[in-house]
Amino acid sequence: MNENKKTGVYICHCGGNISDYVDVEKVRQAVESCEGVVLTKTTMFACADSNQKEMVDDIKVHGLNGVIVASCSPKLHLQTFRAVVERAGLNKYNYVHTNIREQVSWAHSDNKTGATEKAIQIVKAAITKVNLSEALTPIKVKAVKAVAVVGAGIAGMRAAIELAEAGADVFLFERDFFVGGRIAQWDELCSSNETGKALITRLYDRVMGHKNVTLFTGAEVVENLGNIGNFELKVKINPRYIHNQCNEGELRKAIDICPVEVPDEFNFNISTRKAIYHNYPSEYPQFPVIDIKNCTKCGECKKICKSIDFDQKVEYLNLNVGSILLATGYDPYEPEEGEFGYKTIENVVTLPQFKRIVHFCDEKLMYKGKEIKNIAYIYCVGSRQVDGENKYCSRYCCTVNIYTAIHVKKKFKDIYNYHFNRGIRTYGKQEVLYDESSCLGDIYLQSFENDPPHVEEKESKTIVSVRDILTSDKTLEVEADLVVLVTGMEPRKDNSIGSLLKIPKGRDKFYNEIHSKLRPVETVIDGVTIAGANQGPKNIMESMTSALAAATKSFSLVDSGELALEPTIAKIDQHACSWCNKCDDACPYTAFSKIEIDGKTVAQVNESICKGCGMCLPVCPVNAIDLIGYSDKEVEAMIDALIPTI
Repeated sequence: MNENKKTGVYICHCGGNISDYVDVEKVRQAVESCEGVVLTKTTMFACADSNQKEMVDDIKVHGLNGVIVASCSPKLHLQTFRAVVERAGLNKYNYVHTNIREQVSWAHSDNKTGATEKAIQIVKAAITKVNLSEALTPIKVKAVKAVAVVGAGIAGMRAAIELAEAGADVFLFERDFFVGGRIAQWDELCSSNETGKALITRLYDRVMGHKNVTLFTGAEVVENLGNIGNFELKVKINPRYIHNQCNEGELRKAIDICPVEVPDEFNFNISTRKAIYHNYPSEYPQFPVIDIKNCTKCGECKKICKSIDFDQKVEYLNLNVGSILLATGYDPYEPEEGEFGYKTIENVVTLPQFKRIVHFCDEKLMYKGKEIKNIAYIYCVGSRQVDGENKYCSRYCCTVNIYTAIHVKKKFKDIYNYHFNRGIRTYGKQEVLYDESSCLGDIYLQSFENDPPHVEEKESKTIVSVRDILTSDKTLEVEADLVVLVTGMEPRKDNSIGSLLKIPKGRDKFYNEIHSKLRPVETVIDGVTIAGANQGPKNIMESMTSALAAATKSFSLVDSGELALEPTIAKIDQHACSWCNKCDDACPYTAFSKIEIDGKTVAQVNESICKGCGMCLPVCPVNAIDLIGYSDKEVEAMIDALIPTI
């Protein structure tokens, strides 16, 4: 222990969140005589401006060189109180935050006596740690003023524009050969009646018109080295097999003459396309690509168009960026074969497929040569699953489907819409769509979540039946010309970029942010932010908002040219170490490498990558690794302070 330690301890009532179950005055009295403690106080709200000012004054008046606040989770206010002690001239690493709300009062609300005793021991352990704490200096690393944006959907393009306008160099990568993501496949959008193409056109024009943005299509990040401030990316650029300087008329003729037809993913496989293709005019850049996997290289297209070049090769690009922003989007849920008759009954389609069917129809709504009049929509397919993995609500499905049903009713004559739902969730201003649909005569039938509608084929007729809550559990049947499965969002099936960057996922399998309110676009991988529907179901406005937030955060990391990182990292005793590779195997961040020192191979920590998680410590067979700020000495002393509670 530092014999000159002068510690101040502040115990928070948290407006009753703590003091209703913990006797905070008893805690204060129990710790006021602990070694090194010269000041103890209780406070109603430790985070209040008035208390922060009082803490600054106390540090200066009493010459405190160690401070403890026993309050809520450090996720909420660790940075708050670190800033307080810094304003008073104290090193922020001589501050220890102690959680007696979530870990004590909320966990033991049924046992006030036990909660109080536990709080006393936790605060004593914190005092032991602060007595052994040392002033630390943040690790400084240089930052390249460039950002890689992965994914050129609406979120990725909006983030790229914001970053470019702020002054960063932006490299925008799209794995597909066309930008726009899912929105390119939509016509009218719910909130504005603007088309998806119009929205993408505006964003694409701004991206291409900005000198700070470089767009790569057919591009995939395949390797990543380095760390925050200086990521070293290797990008694979797949060829289009067509030169940019092409004649549009010739290319259209080349598409027409191509003999190969395959299912068209852009139209969710309800139509076909050629091996040389482009979805005019919905997609950008507006020149085609050759699907080399399905192309037979018969040469017919090349006879017509001189721009076609089968000799183009895959290229690799090496780039350095200071931050990475992921906006990789989502996949629509693909129902299992037989799920509500999908793929077993021919007139059962998904909502994305239905929207493309509507797109292709003019005077009459037709599907597979038959006119459609009665449409049954089955909601929550792939969302809010009772037995499946997708427990979450996909948020956008109700709104999009109701808007589409209204549009269909206005575009075609004598359409009857039947909505088989489990409770409509057109949240916010979209509730007016639900009202409009009802006023137009749409019929809503509601089922229990564990008793969904049933779809079956009877004598060449498709029958949808439901036990309807709204009619006192009567079983009702609808003969449907078309059944539309209102499918939700799922995480991208191809998660190669997430695996490469080691981005953690939540229970819903989407990318996980550090904190939904305090750090909503940051990941635990320093320098990597997330935006849009890759972190959970979002509508267009929400995706745009998160893109702006992620762009702002990414720019703040690279703007100054230098970053200050947490010094709480692993430290190697190179005299004791003899490289055995166990620390490297255990490290989730690949922060270890081996080096030669005086003819001996030992481990070395990359300070800018190490997160101080401690995974390496228990696997070292010679105990050659310690954690700065949480050394063996500090942790063992804290354990000793907690022993009386065992």
